[in-house]
Amino acid sequence: MGLLSLDSFLASGRHNVWRGDELGGADAQVVATGHAALDAELPGGGWPVGAMTEVLQSTPEAHVWQLLLPALAQAVQDRGGPVVMVGAPHEPFGPALAAGGLPVEALMWIRGQASGACLWACEQALRCADVAAVLAWLPQARVGELRRLQLAAAQHEALLFVFRPESVAQTASPARLRLQVVRDEAHMQVHLLKRRGPPLAMPLTLPARNGRMSALLAASQMRRKARLHPQGAPLELGPVVVRIDTWKGAQGALGRAPVAA
Repeated sequence: MGLLSLDSFLASGRHNVWRGDELGGADAQVVATGHAALDAELPGGGWPVGAMTEVLQSTPEAHVWQLLLPALAQAVQDRGGPVVMVGAPHEPFGPALAAGGLPVEALMWIRGQASGACLWACEQALRCADVAAVLAWLPQARVGELRRLQLAAAQHEALLFVFRPESVAQTASPARLRLQVVRDEAHMQVHLLKRRGPPLAMPLTLPARNGRMSALLAASQMRRKARLHPQGAPLELGPVVVRIDTWKGAQGALGRAPVAA
């Protein structure tokens, strides 16, 4: 009896075998990104739930809200809980997020300097049953620490985005999905560095800002200059802010949150 060729074997068991030159399917739930071109290049057609998505940027202040907003708004609507930001470099502009469907009161901003405290806060947020998504800025996280977050996201079926500098692009990562975002005023160049599928030869070009948001930003900037609170603070809502300046402070801040079973 002659031996089957590899192609014949793969054809006969196609439903059980993933080929590295084909885009893999999702083995868990996904949330649509809101960008059709990006969904077409991601396994399952969206951001993976229960896994880490790692986003590499040139600077931590680079804005990627337009990339994540549709999925975050959908996650808040589905789960009813907040989007937790850990170690964000600046406060997001609430009206712009609201224009994209994410109300600013649905944000919780965990502020802190110590890397260990931020990692702890991430783990606690991932364990919270009502949290819609976790966004973490962890420029100094080690591979073992990232692996721990990946396991926590998988265990509690959480939507997790970790932001790190583009200088780590050549290092190992436990992230299920890894991408690099290069942004200018009009567009985002999205490089898919790691996915279940073949490498993407050319980056995807996505809009950096939609028309409604651009108009809102311009109008809001004018209002902020003209209408200030008597003490000089603008009259607008902001996210819930929790400080974790010390390790014990971090435990007190999140320890009372509802935890998933």
